[in-house]
Amino acid sequence: MPTGTLPSDDSQLAVADALMALLRDTTTEPRPDIQLEALTLAVAADLPVLLWGEPGIGKTAALTQLAASLDLPLTTVIASVHEPSDFSGLPIVGDDPAEQGVPMAPPDWAVRLVRAGRGLLFLDELSTAPPAVQAALLRLVLERRIGALQLPPGIRIVAAANPRSSAADGWELSPPLANRFVHLRWAHDHEVVVRGLAGTWPRATLPRLDPGKLPEAVDFARRAVCGLLSARPTLVHRLPTTETSRGGPWPSPRSWDMTLNLVAFATAAGSSRDVLSLLVRGTVGDGPGLELLASLDRMDLPDPEELLADPAGADLPERGDLRQAALDGVVAAVRTRPDRERWDAAWALLVRALETGAPDLVVVPATTLATLRQEDWDVPAAIEHLAGVVSLSRRADRAADRVAATAKADR
Repeated sequence: MPTGTLPSDDSQLAVADALMALLRDTTTEPRPDIQLEALTLAVAADLPVLLWGEPGIGKTAALTQLAASLDLPLTTVIASVHEPSDFSGLPIVGDDPAEQGVPMAPPDWAVRLVRAGRGLLFLDELSTAPPAVQAALLRLVLERRIGALQLPPGIRIVAAANPRSSAADGWELSPPLANRFVHLRWAHDHEVVVRGLAGTWPRATLPRLDPGKLPEAVDFARRAVCGLLSARPTLVHRLPTTETSRGGPWPSPRSWDMTLNLVAFATAAGSSRDVLSLLVRGTVGDGPGLELLASLDRMDLPDPEELLADPAGADLPERGDLRQAALDGVVAAVRTRPDRERWDAAWALLVRALETGAPDLVVVPATTLATLRQEDWDVPAAIEHLAGVVSLSRRADRAADRVAATAKADR
């Protein structure tokens, strides 16, 4: 370029393009992310997922990265800018409507998805779609049909929505549509954002399902869900009373079926409890979801009869709440079928629990077990080991009562 001449606009745009290319040049890395793992697991289970999050939180970017990581072509549809006919199909009159009927023609993006045979359909801005559009989406989400077109099994559906408080002209989701999704709350992790802005984002990978665990995982999921619903039949279907709650996860036969699938997939994949918690609570709601998680914990508890058969070699849970539940189960088993040998075995088991864990966990079981003694049963020597713990607990309770009474009097 001759001295004194300015660079042309074209050359400046080329430099700008080079700068933009450098800014877009990022990499990915495997990184633990329970949100991303829960999303990927639900996508693998072929269940529709709805990501809830504030604007700008990275929902669309997460879906774009997920599609790239799973090598799935991404089709984005902004639900709020479409008419109901875009999802139910446009009527096309043929040569002889009385003979052939009037077929419903699907939109072009649906035709491209069917031709590809696989892909990720991203329904964005779902909470700004008016009720008529939400009603048209019901068949798409549940039956995978658009007009007369059937989407192939290789198509996964993920949607995104902003809470009504932060959505432009937002609507609450209708209960029928909300009940068809796994709802995941999407929040940012500042470490992930900082590392991503530095050029490295977390990578989504499909869960590694253990082929040898598939029958066991299905059996476990069925026992867990059916066991809970047998004990708590009111949880089978519970429509929330408020409009906002109806637009989120709530229990129904449909959502329990989805939950069963997710428990099976998470078990076969060896997913963490945190991931399973996000999925279960995002499908049937916080209350029923937490009850199911507690039920899953109880399924892993040792059999009280096995503990009573060999108290010296008993393997008690390490987690405090599970250990407490196991000891309560032993006392309940003695109460159901009381005899001297089982009573002595229970005391021996409480001593073992005292020696291998927190002392306060044996106070309630020991107090309850003592009330089961019959007149002809001698007091076992094991009680001497526990007497101090029970006495100390009672003194602590009395001291706490005195402190509370003093504080109340001072007020």
